[in-house]
Amino acid sequence: MQRTERSWPWQLLLAAILLAAAAGLWVATDRMDYTWRWNRVPEYFAYRSETLQKVPFDGVVEEVREKGDRVEVAVRSPEGERRTLAVEAGTVRVLPGDDLFEGDPVGSTFSWRAGPLARGLWVTIWLSFASGCLGLVLGLVAGLCRVSRNPALRGLSTVYVEIIRGTPLLVQIFIFYFFIGTVLHLDRIVAGIGALAVFAGAYVAEIIRAGIQSIPRGQMEAARSLGMSVPQAMTHIILPQAFKRTLPPLAGQFISLVKDSSLVSVIAITDLTKSGREVITSTFATFEVWFTVAALYLLVTSVLSQLIQWTERRLAVSD
Repeated sequence: MQRTERSWPWQLLLAAILLAAAAGLWVATDRMDYTWRWNRVPEYFAYRSETLQKVPFDGVVEEVREKGDRVEVAVRSPEGERRTLAVEAGTVRVLPGDDLFEGDPVGSTFSWRAGPLARGLWVTIWLSFASGCLGLVLGLVAGLCRVSRNPALRGLSTVYVEIIRGTPLLVQIFIFYFFIGTVLHLDRIVAGIGALAVFAGAYVAEIIRAGIQSIPRGQMEAARSLGMSVPQAMTHIILPQAFKRTLPPLAGQFISLVKDSSLVSVIAITDLTKSGREVITSTFATFEVWFTVAALYLLVTSVLSQLIQWTERRLAVSD
């Protein structure tokens, strides 16, 4: 008779540990004598921006007319030119007959705009996406060179991988920006993407090499015996199988790349980390902003992880 394993005691233990961690965090923050201001965090994602509507010339207010939730202010210049400005109701600052000079505000309009954290999050996402795609291409080429029989290609790819893996990413970013960027007149965004792509490419190359070498050599020999060339056998037989096996480590590498992208803030790229620092400088809401930034990174990496797992399940169907 098969024994039914009871998992509820371990689940209770997990819940107790999480509750203890939450209680410890609450006690620690309570002892800090810190005033939390979570209500200010939403405005760092989106806010209503006020735009003053100013008269383009000297003139006189001819008419102030309400039209729904808007108010139209008609101004006429001494030369007879007439201009109508639409402003939000309740923000009108003039009355009919008032004399105005060029640049005087007559009211305001409001519009929703992305806050610094939303803009920084967007920069982090597309920066990671661009560098990840370039790193995948670079890593695929370098990985194929690593298993090539050509000594020159194999040596170049080995030197590339060893140099990149043996130096810190922060140093590589500085070299890309201050040396290569100066020589090639690269923008800081291009330099940041290039540094991240080259860094990721070295690790992807090793993952691709390991994936290719995990495929039995007999499959390549069988493909060649059927008349396929080496590129055809690699494209149609070896790489599809290697891709399935390397998907989990590739996912880990790309998730790591998202987190590593925070280092490009040192060359003045306003990503999520730099945006958080700028918000803290002006608001002193240190803990709220850093907790929010951490949660956003966790959200991005979690979505990427779920996407990779979904791809793994889809590919597993064909096995």
